[in-house]
Parts: sequence; C-alpha cells; structure tokens
Amino acid sequence: MIKIQTLVKKFDKRTAVNGLNLEIEQGEIFGLLGPNGAGKTTTIRMLTMLTKPTSGDILINGLHIGRDDEKIKALIGVVPQHINLDQDLTVGENLELHGRLHHMSESQRKTRTMELLEYVELTERAYDRVQSLSGGMKRRLLIARALMHQPKILLLDEPTVALDPQVRRRLWDLIRRMHNDHITVLLTTHYIEEAENLCNRVAIMEKGKLIALDTPVSLCQHVGAYVVEWEGDIGRKYNFFTAREQAADFAGTLDTTTMIRHSNLEDVFVELTGRKVIG
Repeated sequence: MIKIQTLVKKFDKRTAVNGLNLEIEQGEIFGLLGPNGAGKTTTIRMLTMLTKPTSGDILINGLHIGRDDEKIKALIGVVPQHINLDQDLTVGENLELHGRLHHMSESQRKTRTMELLEYVELTERAYDRVQSLSGGMKRRLLIARALMHQPKILLLDEPTVALDPQVRRRLWDLIRRMHNDHITVLLTTHYIEEAENLCNRVAIMEKGKLIALDTPVSLCQHVGAYVVEWEGDIGRKYNFFTAREQAADFAGTLDTTTMIRHSNLEDVFVELTGRKVIG
C-alpha cells in the first residue's frame, strides 16, 4: 500500500531523511519510532505532500507522489499531532466542511457524518461547538474527520499525545477497529507501549536512517527475551539473555537486588538508539 524507495530529504547542509526504504502492507498497523531528529516527522510530511523529497520515490497504492498527487489525496486521511479543528464550528459542521472539500454530495455527507459520529461515540455532541469538547473528544473528532472521505490509508502523527492513560486506551480501541475495517494505519508515537500494543510491525529510525524493522515480538527477541535489571553506581543497568535460566544465573552473580523480566519494545529502543525517552 505504501512503498518508499531510497527517500532523501535535505535542508541546506542537514540530511533529515537519508536513503529510506520501506514497504507497508494493506491493512497493516505500522509504527514509526525514533528520537527527535530521527526523520520520522519529515517522512510523514513527505507522505502527506507537505514537503517535497530531495530525491527518491514514494508510491501510494501504485501511484507516485509528485505525479499523481490529486488521486493520492483521495486515498489518505491525516490526523495531525496538533488539533486543527475549527473551534467555532460544531462537531457536525467540521465533518460537513471536510466532506465539501472532498466534493462529496449532500446525501453522502449526511450519511457519512452520522456513521462517523456513531463510530467515534460523538453522536450526542453533534451540535456542540468544538471548543466545548474535552481533549480526548477532539482527538476522536480528528480521526472522524480524517475518515470522512473513506480513505484507504490513515496517517496518525502522535494521535494520543498529552492524553491521560484511560482516554489513550479508548483511542487504541478505535485504531484497532480501523484495522478490522482493513484500513492501513501508519502512526508515529512518543509512547513505546502504544506501538507495542497496536502495531503489526515497527520501524525505528535514527539520524534519518532505518535501523530496525520487524514485529514488536521479534525485535524484543533480537535483543534478548529476558532482562536482568538492577541499580548500578550511576543509574539502572540492564543485561539481556535468550533464556530465563541464563538471566537467573547472571543475577546470582550480582551482590545487589535484581529484577528479572521479559524484554519490551522500550528496551529495544534504548539498545538501538541509546536514548531512554522519545522526545
């Protein structure tokens, strides 16, 4: 569904994306992770045609960005990191406006608006102004707006940023529903747990390059299925092992309190990038 070939984006002397190759399958939930400056936001901007590549190709459902842009825009829906809804319009009017921009007929707009408000559980707020909604409701409305014209691909840039855990998990359920509806989802996120719970596959970028690509489970197994964690002289320390018995043997050699646990995607991220937090 999405094919990126030798993609490069340069800003003066800085290379933000450096020879990226990536393929995302139809109906997949795909996570793009990386620390600040890794190139993931620039990649999303090129996919949404907000930034032109320096070189390389992007194909969306066989169509070329830069040559078939109008057709591609009908295939993709975008949920930006920052809330850009029209605050003075009602919930329903925001969807109506988006439908008009995509040249949907009046009957299509009305039917689709009712479907989507039910889909994101905002039917009772249809006539309320956006400014009266909570942060979580606004995020759900952003997703509904992106789905208004029935795209095949949804691009989510930090969809749950600044939301509390309960609201975040409700949005996870919504994203899973889109997966069940065979919509291809590409998301960037600050929350490693989010990618681990939602994504079929995850790509990790560093300094504009792809440094890892696999399922969350396989990535964890690559660094080691088990982790011994303990408090060192200058912070927490971690050692990885393929088997629990190996981890237990190593923990027995340490003269301190240790914890043995399964590895997770955050461990992989730290091992590959050297950074604890994606910021």
